[in-house]
Amino acid sequence: MSGGNPGAASENLIQIDAVTKAYGQMTALHEINLSIRKGEFVSLLGPSGCGKTTLLRIIAGFQEPSTGDIKIDGVSMRNVPPNKRPVNTVFQNYALFPHMTVADNIAFGPRRQGRERAEIADEVQNALAMVGMESFGERYPRSLSGGQQQRIALARAIINRPRVLLLDEPLGALDLKLRKRMQFELKRLHDQLGITFIYVTHDQEEALAMSDRIAVMHQGRVIQLGTGEDIYRRPNSTYVADFIGEANIVDCVRAEDGYVKLSADAPVLPYTVSRDSVARLMIRPEDIRFGVAGGDVISTNVTVLHKVFLGHWWRVAAKLPEGQEIVICTPEREGVALPEVGSEVPIHWSPSASRVLDK
Repeated sequence: MSGGNPGAASENLIQIDAVTKAYGQMTALHEINLSIRKGEFVSLLGPSGCGKTTLLRIIAGFQEPSTGDIKIDGVSMRNVPPNKRPVNTVFQNYALFPHMTVADNIAFGPRRQGRERAEIADEVQNALAMVGMESFGERYPRSLSGGQQQRIALARAIINRPRVLLLDEPLGALDLKLRKRMQFELKRLHDQLGITFIYVTHDQEEALAMSDRIAVMHQGRVIQLGTGEDIYRRPNSTYVADFIGEANIVDCVRAEDGYVKLSADAPVLPYTVSRDSVARLMIRPEDIRFGVAGGDVISTNVTVLHKVFLGHWWRVAAKLPEGQEIVICTPEREGVALPEVGSEVPIHWSPSASRVLDK
């Protein structure tokens, strides 16, 4: 996971104040408040229809908010057209001009800005070098692979010297192997340039790999904002816990003094809930261990339902005594046998590795 260094860039560059966007009776965004620091890599993460692309388009100036405001460097962007904002956008389809060479595509923005020809030529070469495409200047987009077109789209955005680079699922059309390589390249480019990146994605792994902070969105709201580690280890809701990574979410019952139990007859667990309600216990599959352990651990028994080998890991499905199913991910270790399907075995986990969430 990328922890980034947001503390080194504490000055806010973008301020999103109570932004709402409505289309007739349908509200796409509900009073979004978000501060983004200079030089930060922030991902807007959520499923289709959650409002992340709408928010990006409002920042870019392609749409106006129904209420609220966007400020960049303290200046309101109300009624400021896209070409007058200090931002550039990279789209999923790259939007390269097919009749122009790669070099001309990259030079398009600086030429419209009226920059000197010699200066533009030097900057085109610098931009190509930055994305590892120095020898492709005279090629046309149709002769490039998807990954190469994505790099050219980045170079075309970078050469315009934006304060903010907006990226709308730019890796979505690439195959898995290339997408992972481009994640690394994007993060390297961000660190090299020091530009603020705002990245839209529905891919949780992508957001975790690149972002300094992640804004998890759901139904037009930002429901949690934090580092990848914060959101993965300390989700603030069942939705976030279930959306980010794989999680076992087990229903609990409330015991005396606010403590919880897996069932009415089970031992009390060292967690409390704030309301007199059913709560849920979240445990990541990789945090559960087979066997009996002493010390400050939580223990119970499970019945093994099935197991799947995944290279370095075994993925084991099991059933708790209360009937709820969980998943256990355990590393492949030579000489260590996994329990057989149908057997009842003990498991344990550290209290710090799990979290109770109110429903």
